[in-house]
Amino acid sequence: MDSPTCSLSLLTLIILTIISTLSASFARTPCRTSCGKIPINYPFGIDDGCGSPYYRHLLVCSESGNLDLRTPSGRYPVRTINYGTDPHILIIDPFMWNCHDGDNFRSTRAFSLDASTHLSLSPQNEYLFFNCSGTDVIIEPKPVFCERFPERCDSSCDSSSYLCRHLPECGSVVGAMMSGSCCSYYPKATESLRLLLSHCASYTSVYWRNTGETQPYDQVPEYGVRVDFDVPVTTRCLQCQDMTKGGGTCGFDIHSQDFLCLCGKGNVTTYCDDQSGSEHRRVGVIAGTVSAASAAGVLGIGAGIWYLRKVRATAPVTCGVQSNENRLF
Repeated sequence: MDSPTCSLSLLTLIILTIISTLSASFARTPCRTSCGKIPINYPFGIDDGCGSPYYRHLLVCSESGNLDLRTPSGRYPVRTINYGTDPHILIIDPFMWNCHDGDNFRSTRAFSLDASTHLSLSPQNEYLFFNCSGTDVIIEPKPVFCERFPERCDSSCDSSSYLCRHLPECGSVVGAMMSGSCCSYYPKATESLRLLLSHCASYTSVYWRNTGETQPYDQVPEYGVRVDFDVPVTTRCLQCQDMTKGGGTCGFDIHSQDFLCLCGKGNVTTYCDDQSGSEHRRVGVIAGTVSAASAAGVLGIGAGIWYLRKVRATAPVTCGVQSNENRLF
Protein backbone atom coordinates (compact mmCIF):
# COMPACT_ATOMS: atom_id res chain seq x y z
CA MET A 1 0.00 0.00 0.00
CA ASP A 2 1.52 3.31 -1.03
CA SER A 3 1.75 6.41 1.12
CA PRO A 4 -1.22 8.39 -0.36
CA THR A 5 -3.52 5.37 0.15
CA CYS A 6 -2.31 4.97 3.74
CA SER A 7 -2.82 8.68 4.41
CA LEU A 8 -6.29 8.62 2.87
CA SER A 9 -7.25 5.67 5.07
CA LEU A 10 -6.00 7.47 8.14
CA LEU A 11 -7.86 10.66 7.18
CA THR A 12 -11.05 8.67 6.59
CA LEU A 13 -10.72 7.13 10.05
CA ILE A 14 -10.25 10.56 11.63
CA ILE A 15 -13.28 12.04 9.83
CA LEU A 16 -15.50 9.06 10.70
CA THR A 17 -14.50 9.37 14.36
CA ILE A 18 -15.34 13.08 14.34
CA ILE A 19 -18.70 12.49 12.65
CA SER A 20 -19.53 9.80 15.20
CA THR A 21 -18.66 12.18 18.05
CA LEU A 22 -20.75 14.97 16.54
CA SER A 23 -23.70 12.64 15.99
CA ALA A 24 -23.59 11.52 19.60
CA SER A 25 -23.43 15.15 20.76
CA PHE A 26 -26.40 16.25 18.67
CA ALA A 27 -28.38 13.19 19.71
CA ARG A 28 -28.16 14.16 23.38
CA THR A 29 -31.18 15.58 25.07
CA PRO A 30 -30.64 19.25 25.93
CA CYS A 31 -30.73 18.61 29.69
CA ARG A 32 -30.29 15.58 31.88
CA THR A 33 -33.60 14.65 33.46
CA SER A 34 -32.34 12.60 36.39
CA CYS A 35 -29.44 12.04 38.75
CA GLY A 36 -29.39 8.49 39.97
CA LYS A 37 -33.00 7.72 40.88
CA ILE A 38 -33.95 11.36 41.51
CA PRO A 39 -35.80 13.14 38.66
CA ILE A 40 -34.52 16.58 37.68
CA ASN A 41 -37.35 18.79 36.41
CA TYR A 42 -37.96 22.51 36.04
CA PRO A 43 -37.07 24.76 37.86
CA PHE A 44 -33.91 22.78 38.59
CA GLY A 45 -31.09 21.73 36.31
CA ILE A 46 -27.79 19.91 36.72
CA ASP A 47 -26.47 21.17 33.37
CA ASP A 48 -25.69 24.86 33.12
CA GLY A 49 -28.40 26.70 31.19
CA CYS A 50 -31.15 24.25 32.19
CA GLY A 51 -34.08 25.15 34.44
CA SER A 52 -34.44 28.54 36.07
CA PRO A 53 -31.47 30.87 36.66
CA TYR A 54 -32.76 31.32 40.23
CA TYR A 55 -31.48 27.82 40.98
CA ARG A 56 -28.33 27.87 38.90
CA HIS A 57 -25.41 25.78 40.23
CA LEU A 58 -27.41 24.60 43.27
CA LEU A 59 -27.70 20.92 42.38
CA VAL A 60 -24.56 18.89 41.77
CA CYS A 61 -24.68 15.36 40.30
CA SER A 62 -21.61 13.19 40.83
CA GLU A 63 -20.36 10.63 38.33
CA SER A 64 -21.70 7.89 40.61
CA GLY A 65 -25.22 9.40 40.46
CA ASN A 66 -25.32 11.06 43.88
CA LEU A 67 -27.19 14.38 44.02
CA ASP A 68 -26.12 17.18 46.39
CA LEU A 69 -27.65 20.54 47.24
CA ARG A 70 -25.06 23.29 47.46
CA THR A 71 -25.65 26.02 50.07
CA PRO A 72 -23.41 28.60 51.79
CA SER A 73 -22.86 26.15 54.67
CA GLY A 74 -21.81 23.19 52.52
CA ARG A 75 -23.05 20.39 50.25
CA TYR A 76 -25.81 18.09 51.44
CA PRO A 77 -27.04 14.77 49.99
CA VAL A 78 -30.53 15.06 48.50
CA ARG A 79 -32.96 12.34 49.53
CA THR A 80 -35.97 13.31 47.39
CA ILE A 81 -37.40 16.22 45.39
CA ASN A 82 -41.17 16.77 45.32
CA TYR A 83 -42.44 18.77 42.32
CA GLY A 84 -46.17 18.48 43.13
CA THR A 85 -48.53 20.92 44.81
CA ASP A 86 -46.20 21.07 47.82
CA PRO A 87 -42.77 21.51 46.21
CA HIS A 88 -39.84 20.76 48.50
CA ILE A 89 -36.43 19.10 48.75
CA LEU A 90 -35.49 16.69 51.52
CA ILE A 91 -31.79 16.67 52.36
CA ILE A 92 -29.59 14.87 54.84
CA ASP A 93 -26.99 16.63 56.95
CA PRO A 94 -24.46 13.94 57.95
CA PHE A 95 -22.95 16.31 60.54
CA MET A 96 -26.16 16.78 62.53
CA TRP A 97 -26.77 14.71 65.63
CA ASN A 98 -29.02 11.66 65.39
CA CYS A 99 -30.14 9.06 67.91
CA HIS A 100 -27.33 6.66 66.99
CA ASP A 101 -24.83 9.23 68.31
CA GLY A 102 -26.27 8.89 71.82
CA ASP A 103 -24.48 11.22 74.24
CA ASN A 104 -21.79 12.01 71.67
CA PHE A 105 -22.84 15.58 70.92
CA ARG A 106 -20.25 16.29 68.27
CA SER A 107 -19.92 19.86 67.08
CA THR A 108 -21.54 20.79 63.80
CA ARG A 109 -22.17 23.83 61.63
CA ALA A 110 -25.52 25.52 61.26
CA PHE A 111 -27.39 24.78 58.05
CA SER A 112 -27.98 27.90 55.95
CA LEU A 113 -29.56 28.93 52.66
CA ASP A 114 -28.93 31.68 50.14
CA ALA A 115 -32.03 33.88 50.31
CA SER A 116 -31.57 35.01 46.69
CA THR A 117 -32.27 31.50 45.36
CA HIS A 118 -36.00 31.26 46.20
CA LEU A 119 -35.27 28.48 48.71
CA SER A 120 -36.61 28.62 52.26
CA LEU A 121 -36.57 26.49 55.40
CA SER A 122 -39.87 24.67 55.71
CA PRO A 123 -42.09 25.36 58.74
CA GLN A 124 -42.44 21.56 58.97
CA ASN A 125 -38.89 21.37 60.32
CA GLU A 126 -38.25 21.25 64.05
CA TYR A 127 -34.80 21.90 65.47
CA LEU A 128 -33.59 20.18 68.60
CA PHE A 129 -30.66 21.63 70.55
CA PHE A 130 -28.59 19.72 73.09
CA ASN A 131 -26.63 20.73 76.20
CA CYS A 132 -27.32 24.44 75.83
CA SER A 133 -26.00 27.06 78.23
CA GLY A 134 -28.69 27.99 80.74
CA THR A 135 -27.19 31.45 81.16
CA ASP A 136 -27.35 32.28 77.44
CA VAL A 137 -30.43 30.37 76.28
CA ILE A 138 -33.94 30.47 77.73
CA ILE A 139 -34.65 26.77 78.35
CA GLU A 140 -38.16 26.36 79.70
CA PRO A 141 -41.28 24.34 79.02
CA LYS A 142 -42.84 26.49 76.31
CA PRO A 143 -46.50 26.48 77.48
CA VAL A 144 -45.54 27.61 80.97
CA PHE A 145 -43.04 30.19 79.76
CA CYS A 146 -45.45 31.61 77.17
CA GLU A 147 -48.12 32.07 79.80
CA ARG A 148 -45.73 34.05 81.98
CA PHE A 149 -43.90 35.96 79.22
CA PRO A 150 -46.07 36.00 76.07
CA GLU A 151 -43.97 38.78 74.50
CA ARG A 152 -40.82 36.62 74.75
CA CYS A 153 -42.45 33.32 73.84
CA ASP A 154 -40.69 33.00 70.47
CA SER A 155 -37.26 33.30 72.07
CA SER A 156 -37.58 30.28 74.37
CA CYS A 157 -36.24 26.79 73.67
CA ASP A 158 -38.95 24.31 74.64
CA SER A 159 -37.59 21.62 76.99
CA SER A 160 -40.93 19.77 77.11
CA SER A 161 -41.43 19.33 73.38
CA TYR A 162 -42.85 16.10 72.01
CA LEU A 163 -39.71 15.35 69.97
CA CYS A 164 -37.40 15.74 72.96
CA ARG A 165 -39.44 13.00 74.63
CA HIS A 166 -39.86 10.91 71.47
CA LEU A 167 -36.69 11.27 69.48
CA PRO A 168 -36.90 9.48 66.09
CA GLU A 169 -35.32 6.01 66.16
CA CYS A 170 -34.65 6.34 69.91
CA GLY A 171 -37.89 5.24 71.52
CA SER A 172 -39.74 7.01 74.29
CA VAL A 173 -37.52 5.65 77.08
CA VAL A 174 -34.27 7.03 75.67
CA GLY A 175 -36.01 10.26 74.70
CA ALA A 176 -37.28 10.75 78.26
CA MET A 177 -33.79 10.19 79.64
CA MET A 178 -32.38 12.90 77.37
CA SER A 179 -35.18 15.42 77.80
CA GLY A 180 -33.21 17.36 80.38
CA SER A 181 -30.48 18.21 77.85
CA CYS A 182 -32.79 18.70 74.87
CA CYS A 183 -34.98 21.61 73.82
CA SER A 184 -36.89 22.47 70.65
CA TYR A 185 -36.63 25.80 68.86
CA TYR A 186 -37.76 27.00 65.46
CA PRO A 187 -35.56 29.84 64.16
CA LYS A 188 -37.13 32.71 62.27
CA ALA A 189 -33.94 33.09 60.25
CA THR A 190 -30.69 31.25 59.61
CA GLU A 191 -28.83 33.77 61.75
CA SER A 192 -30.92 32.93 64.83
CA LEU A 193 -30.20 29.23 64.28
CA ARG A 194 -26.49 29.94 64.09
CA LEU A 195 -26.63 32.15 67.19
CA LEU A 196 -28.43 29.54 69.29
CA LEU A 197 -26.06 26.80 68.16
CA SER A 198 -23.11 28.87 69.39
CA HIS A 199 -24.45 28.36 72.95
CA CYS A 200 -25.29 24.64 72.55
CA ALA A 201 -23.19 21.51 72.14
CA SER A 202 -25.01 20.29 69.03
CA TYR A 203 -28.34 20.24 67.22
CA THR A 204 -30.38 18.29 64.73
CA SER A 205 -33.27 18.88 62.35
CA VAL A 206 -36.40 16.74 62.25
CA TYR A 207 -39.10 17.11 59.63
CA TRP A 208 -42.59 15.68 59.61
CA ARG A 209 -43.11 13.32 56.70
CA ASN A 210 -46.62 12.85 55.35
CA THR A 211 -47.57 9.17 55.31
CA GLY A 212 -50.94 9.44 53.57
CA GLU A 213 -52.62 7.71 56.50
CA THR A 214 -55.54 9.10 58.49
CA GLN A 215 -54.95 11.27 61.54
CA PRO A 216 -53.24 11.03 63.95
CA TYR A 217 -50.92 8.74 61.97
CA ASP A 218 -50.65 10.98 58.92
CA GLN A 219 -47.20 12.33 59.85
CA VAL A 220 -44.06 10.73 61.28
CA PRO A 221 -40.83 12.48 62.35
CA GLU A 222 -37.61 11.73 60.48
CA TYR A 223 -34.11 13.21 60.60
CA GLY A 224 -33.33 15.63 57.81
CA VAL A 225 -34.02 19.13 56.56
CA ARG A 226 -36.97 20.03 54.39
CA VAL A 227 -36.30 22.94 52.04
CA ASP A 228 -39.24 24.54 50.24
CA PHE A 229 -38.85 26.10 46.79
CA ASP A 230 -40.87 28.24 44.39
CA VAL A 231 -41.61 27.25 40.80
CA PRO A 232 -41.27 30.46 38.72
CA VAL A 233 -43.51 29.59 35.76
CA THR A 234 -43.92 32.15 32.97
CA THR A 235 -46.06 32.23 29.83
CA ARG A 236 -42.99 31.64 27.68
CA CYS A 237 -42.01 28.60 29.75
CA LEU A 238 -45.54 27.16 29.46
CA GLN A 239 -45.48 27.68 25.68
CA CYS A 240 -42.04 26.06 25.48
CA GLN A 241 -43.20 22.98 27.40
CA ASP A 242 -46.44 22.67 25.40
CA MET A 243 -46.25 19.34 23.52
CA THR A 244 -48.40 20.76 20.70
CA LYS A 245 -45.69 23.37 20.12
CA GLY A 246 -42.72 21.04 20.13
CA GLY A 247 -42.36 20.07 23.78
CA GLY A 248 -39.17 21.94 24.65
CA THR A 249 -37.35 22.40 27.95
CA CYS A 250 -37.27 25.71 29.79
CA GLY A 251 -33.76 27.08 30.18
CA PHE A 252 -31.69 30.23 29.93
CA ASP A 253 -28.72 31.73 28.17
CA ILE A 254 -25.67 31.04 30.32
CA HIS A 255 -24.24 34.50 29.61
CA SER A 256 -27.24 36.86 29.71
CA GLN A 257 -29.52 34.54 31.73
CA ASP A 258 -32.37 35.45 29.36
CA PHE A 259 -35.04 32.81 28.76
CA LEU A 260 -34.42 30.12 26.15
CA CYS A 261 -36.58 27.24 25.00
CA LEU A 262 -34.23 24.28 24.66
CA CYS A 263 -35.05 22.01 21.74
CA GLY A 264 -33.42 18.93 20.25
CA LYS A 265 -32.21 20.83 17.16
CA GLY A 266 -31.35 24.11 18.82
CA ASN A 267 -32.58 26.81 21.16
CA VAL A 268 -35.13 29.54 20.52
CA THR A 269 -36.67 32.37 22.49
CA THR A 270 -40.25 31.18 21.87
CA TYR A 271 -41.09 27.49 21.32
CA CYS A 272 -39.61 24.62 19.35
CA ASP A 273 -42.12 24.54 16.45
CA ASP A 274 -42.07 28.29 15.90
CA GLN A 275 -41.61 28.81 12.13
CA SER A 276 -41.01 32.54 12.39
CA GLY A 277 -38.15 33.57 10.17
CA SER A 278 -37.12 36.25 12.63
CA GLU A 279 -36.29 33.70 15.29
CA HIS A 280 -32.58 33.25 15.81
CA ARG A 281 -31.79 29.57 16.31
CA ARG A 282 -28.51 28.62 17.88
CA VAL A 283 -27.48 24.99 17.94
CA GLY A 284 -26.02 23.65 21.18
CA VAL A 285 -25.49 26.40 23.70
CA ILE A 286 -26.27 24.29 26.73
CA ALA A 287 -23.20 24.03 28.92
CA GLY A 288 -21.11 24.37 25.80
CA THR A 289 -21.49 20.63 25.08
CA VAL A 290 -22.75 20.53 21.50
CA SER A 291 -21.23 23.82 20.43
CA ALA A 292 -17.87 22.67 21.81
CA ALA A 293 -18.20 19.41 19.90
CA SER A 294 -19.04 21.35 16.74
CA ALA A 295 -15.94 23.49 17.12
CA ALA A 296 -13.86 20.38 17.79
CA GLY A 297 -15.30 18.81 14.64
CA VAL A 298 -14.36 21.74 12.46
CA LEU A 299 -10.87 21.84 13.93
CA GLY A 300 -10.53 18.07 13.60
CA ILE A 301 -11.50 18.02 9.93
CA GLY A 302 -9.15 20.94 9.27
CA ALA A 303 -6.36 19.11 11.07
CA GLY A 304 -7.05 15.99 8.99
CA ILE A 305 -6.79 17.91 5.71
CA TRP A 306 -3.61 19.59 6.90
CA TYR A 307 -2.17 16.21 7.85
CA LEU A 308 -2.97 14.70 4.44
CA ARG A 309 -1.26 17.56 2.64
CA LYS A 310 1.77 17.25 4.91
CA VAL A 311 2.13 13.50 4.37
CA ARG A 312 1.83 13.82 0.60
CA ALA A 313 4.64 16.35 0.64
CA THR A 314 7.02 13.98 2.44
CA ALA A 315 8.83 10.84 1.31
CA PRO A 316 6.67 7.70 1.07
CA VAL A 317 6.59 5.37 4.08
CA THR A 318 5.19 1.92 4.68
CA CYS A 319 1.61 2.02 6.01
CA GLY A 320 1.33 0.65 9.56
CA VAL A 321 5.08 0.74 10.22
CA GLN A 322 6.10 3.42 12.70
CA SER A 323 9.35 5.29 12.35
CA ASN A 324 10.66 8.62 13.55
CA GLU A 325 9.49 10.13 10.26
CA ASN A 326 5.84 9.00 10.26
CA ARG A 327 4.90 8.75 13.96
CA LEU A 328 1.79 10.73 14.96
CA PHE A 329 2.99 11.71 18.45
